[in-house]
Amino acid sequence: MDELQCPACGETENLVGRENGDLIEVTCERCDQQWDRDPHALPTCHRCDGNDMEGAVKAIVEKSRGSQLSIVATQVVYLCRICDESILASYRVGRSPLMPDQLPTQ
Repeated sequence: MDELQCPACGETENLVGRENGDLIEVTCERCDQQWDRDPHALPTCHRCDGNDMEGAVKAIVEKSRGSQLSIVATQVVYLCRICDESILASYRVGRSPLMPDQLPTQ
């Protein structure tokens, strides 16, 4: 990855890191998104084995009432700038969390 950026809002400047064991807990001062970063391991694409990855926020959803889905948490996922180009292009426009691959049925 060329530059560390917040996966929620794209901020590259106002990021604060704090050691948390072997990881670095990063907090974006612009939107308060937090994620852990392993400074020793670069994420790699499981399809092309490339390391040109970009962080994105993915929603964790649960059914709240009837068929209504609620976002209960978010997690940072890394997408390949080559293999996931169309998903990343759409994500960069609004920076809304990506929906999970499978939605809860109950």
